[in-house]
Amino acid sequence: MPFLRLGKDVGADESALWSGDLYASSKVPAQVCGNPECAGGWTAPWRSRRRPIFEGRWGCGGRCVLALVRAAVRREASDGIAANGPHRHRVPLGLVMLAQGWITQEQLRRALDAQREHGSGRIGDWLIAQRAVDAERVTRGLSMQWNCPVLTTEGFSPEAMARVMPRPFVEELGMLPVRVAGSRILYLGFEDRMDASLALAVEQMTELQVQSGLVSESQFAAARNSLLECEGVEAKTEAFADMDALAARVTALLEHKQPVASRLVRVHGYLWLRMWLETSALGRVGSLPNSNEDVLDYVFSMGSRA
Repeated sequence: MPFLRLGKDVGADESALWSGDLYASSKVPAQVCGNPECAGGWTAPWRSRRRPIFEGRWGCGGRCVLALVRAAVRREASDGIAANGPHRHRVPLGLVMLAQGWITQEQLRRALDAQREHGSGRIGDWLIAQRAVDAERVTRGLSMQWNCPVLTTEGFSPEAMARVMPRPFVEELGMLPVRVAGSRILYLGFEDRMDASLALAVEQMTELQVQSGLVSESQFAAARNSLLECEGVEAKTEAFADMDALAARVTALLEHKQPVASRLVRVHGYLWLRMWLETSALGRVGSLPNSNEDVLDYVFSMGSRA
């Protein structure tokens, strides 16, 4: 902000002004409390408190941070995203492969009979077991069913990708981060079905554009095992049935850790809190951590989940 000379805008003679009559903006940038109901945010420029920062907003005190967190918890708890389940409106994989001429009606019937008899197993696995098709052909069929590309694990770095998300998500949700392209696109690989809500949560947390696709079973298993052998961001899990108690816990963590940045997103039945404790922890690729240091993840289970 440029210096302002007193009287310049009201026709005063500058020669009559003392050279000390100069006003400059404060060297400490003003912070405005992010809580719209805060009554004291106007005093922010005189406060020494600079943290915590939650979802790009600063809270001038514990009560205001709690208000910000409560709003975020309500937003995520009422977003209407259901847990991932079978998609009932897609053409069954067997019919997709039949339409492509990859299998015959008799092969499909035998696979369906075996699936019904055993009461479990994916139709693709039964077709492979009966040597009707190979695993690569099943993956191609799934990509047509879900209208998505088939990804490879070329360029996969388990050490770097282990920092993208908490380990429990990789273990449970049938998905893994594959690579970052051009410092702005994160490729997510899924095992056998797409998960749009999970991809959206990762996009919000990483601030990268997410592109999803399927990975062949063998490549997925090998990459997943390599990733799980690497040390990722420290993640702690806690269970809460009451949203107010959860909001109070998140607020307590923010007040205690004083992060320079933090964000909360919903991943199906979980709330994922990530805190960057120092500026050096913020990477140059979206908001992916530079290392495992000065970053913390908390995974809160919601409702009846333990």
